[in-house]
Amino acid sequence: MRTRPRQWRLAAVGIALSATVTSTSMLPSVAAERSHGPHGAGLSATIRYTEYGIPHIVAKDYANLGFGTGWAQAADQVCTLADGFVTVRGERSRWFGADGAPDGSLSSATKNLSSDLYFRGVRETRTVEKLLATPAPAGPSRHAKDAMRGWAAGYNAWLKQNPITDPACKGAGWVKPVTALDVAARGFAISVLGGQGRGVDGITAAQPPTAGAAAPSPADKREVADAARELFAQDDSAMGSNAVAFSGATTANGRGLLLGNPHYPWQGGRRFWQSQQTIPGELNVMGGSLLGTTGISIGHNAHIAWSHTVATGVTLNLHQLTLDPSDPTAYLVDGERERMTKRTVTVPVKGGADVTRTQWWTRYGPVVTSLGAQLPLPWTASTAYALNDPNAVNLRASDTALGFSKARSTDDILTALRRTQGIPWVNTIAADSAGHSLFTQSQVLPRITDDLAARCSTALGKVTYPASGVAILDGSRGDCALGADKDAVQPGIFGPSRMPVLKDAPYAENSNDSAWLANADRPLTGYERVFGTVGTPRSMRTRGAIEDVAAMAGKGSLTVADLQKQQFADRAPAGDLAAADAAKACAALPGGTATGSDGTAVDMSGACAALAAWDRRMDTGSRGALLFDRFWRKVTAAVAPAALWKVPFDPADPVRTPRTLDTANPAFATALADAVAELRGAKIPLDAKLGEHQFVVRGGQRIPVHGGTEALGVWNKVEPVWNAAGGGYTEVAHGSSYIQAVGWDGGRCPVARTLLTYSQSSNPNSAHSGDQTHLFSQKKWVTERFCEQDILRSPALKVVRVRD
Repeated sequence: MRTRPRQWRLAAVGIALSATVTSTSMLPSVAAERSHGPHGAGLSATIRYTEYGIPHIVAKDYANLGFGTGWAQAADQVCTLADGFVTVRGERSRWFGADGAPDGSLSSATKNLSSDLYFRGVRETRTVEKLLATPAPAGPSRHAKDAMRGWAAGYNAWLKQNPITDPACKGAGWVKPVTALDVAARGFAISVLGGQGRGVDGITAAQPPTAGAAAPSPADKREVADAARELFAQDDSAMGSNAVAFSGATTANGRGLLLGNPHYPWQGGRRFWQSQQTIPGELNVMGGSLLGTTGISIGHNAHIAWSHTVATGVTLNLHQLTLDPSDPTAYLVDGERERMTKRTVTVPVKGGADVTRTQWWTRYGPVVTSLGAQLPLPWTASTAYALNDPNAVNLRASDTALGFSKARSTDDILTALRRTQGIPWVNTIAADSAGHSLFTQSQVLPRITDDLAARCSTALGKVTYPASGVAILDGSRGDCALGADKDAVQPGIFGPSRMPVLKDAPYAENSNDSAWLANADRPLTGYERVFGTVGTPRSMRTRGAIEDVAAMAGKGSLTVADLQKQQFADRAPAGDLAAADAAKACAALPGGTATGSDGTAVDMSGACAALAAWDRRMDTGSRGALLFDRFWRKVTAAVAPAALWKVPFDPADPVRTPRTLDTANPAFATALADAVAELRGAKIPLDAKLGEHQFVVRGGQRIPVHGGTEALGVWNKVEPVWNAAGGGYTEVAHGSSYIQAVGWDGGRCPVARTLLTYSQSSNPNSAHSGDQTHLFSQKKWVTERFCEQDILRSPALKVVRVRD
């Protein structure tokens, strides 16, 4: 019943364009589009490019929208995308060698060989095909699958019709056409990043003990608990974010506001890419997508804006297996013997013989012998560990994104989350044009209740679960199964009714800590430990963020301009807490010297004044910021958090504690001496402007970068790469990425300002490989062109008709 209006609106788009574009040959032929169904040839889309290479993609249905999206992503990111498809096909060793390292965007594998062994196992067991065949809502919808198929066709069409100019893959044999299965496999990899993807090395290395082999020494339980806490902490992760939603009670016009600031890698396959997607009469949404995905990950439409932050929920758990004494590849459940399933995978290797390895799987998931180097899980003659990852049967994230794209309110966001249950490892923060705000930690988590953990944790699990949320359950007991919630779309996960939710608070904010202080005046409690902690110290970034957004809410009359100001305020909360005390203690050092960690006496002249004069910001012009940054990294690495401050953490005052730097700790003077010596050794003045020594180079130009590291607590998080010989911080590993500040003024168009910090294209030959990076350096924004009249007014408007 909606076909004719959609076609009429698409024709209207073409008519409007024909009045503004010189060559009407670039415009869509609606009649030609009608002649082909979504399952045949002839997929097509219209792409209108505006400033900074931002594409506005118009298509008549989901397959054609996917086609335009795949085409446009390939045009900007073909080498990065192709590298990811090599990964999910399990072909990295074939093309790049077994010992090379993936970029970390699709798993934690440290070597190409382990990555290939895992992903080839996924492919050979038809894991993704089975998920695609699962009926919705447990599996992906027809619209989601149409978009995947269209995306693959669009990517392939771009490859066929365009030369590759990016030197990263120009002429490379590993750049090949893809299938819808490849696109779905990439989505699967993203879904399991926090579960099986985290354990790839341990899954592919797991082998049963040989007869007569010495048993490994038992692990120290406290060390394992500390390692698990460190592994699953979000305050030192490449995946982080800030987001805040303000309700109409705090804004100038009673409508909502949203500021989204995800912190993601600046290179590789976990970059964002910006676009607008339109199916006339059906969907109209704009925002940032993770590369290789079909929908908008973080964005807005005419009524609602949303963002995500990486959540503290632990997306995996372990089952400790009791093995059959006569066979370490069999385990006992309620006294009954079960054999492990053997997966034998062969990987071709460049310049060498094929490698064949075996993986071992159980009713709970794969046997794993480590979660990262710091968390060993040895397979002995009596014990092994199996990893349960509920997201390994979750291919629903695309449907969640589609639900968000068509939402009209924060209630619709919750409805989409309840219906699809597809979010693997992030929180959702949203605001709408009616003035509502929302925070929810609605993610796919193993159904580990505190009661289950108390009943079924092994001796090791009794320390890892409270410390980190990682449950290690007794796999020999059937009554320790995870069970099912009635409102969950799959067994073994929490249903939507168990998720932390905060509705219509004056502000709802998250900076990768747990849900507890999404609003400090309305703390969320009562959730299970696997979701995160309550009453524990917050990160410096969370503390600074709550101070800032609570003050903004208290001030009231907020506008989008206030969001922009907050994003690039570049205040360093750690500096506010510690710089004055550090400067005072520096000035009191006997003889004006301090002893470095190598035993050398360091002249501190100039350092104390630089610290005292620092403006407590991480602006490109801030003097003394680099000295404090290097000192703070060293002292926080050397001193346990509880020993760093004189006033300890108080759960009744979580934003203001701990505080007062303990400068009497011997590590203080040592860290300061090391920082001074380091800068002098690099020939960097102690009071140098930050931007002179924190920069990136694009197109041969040095671009100063503002923002600061996690430990400083800066909202505008930037994790730069230190290169003393190169002049300081000479690249950014990860940090602020796709940023959006969105509100409404009562008109038909949202008020939106955006910025993609590292720009649209990773091709150095593209005009859009650094243009928005220059804007970021200058704290400038892109005024978004969402509504039709704004797109058509763009002085950079370029219309491209793309077809199969």
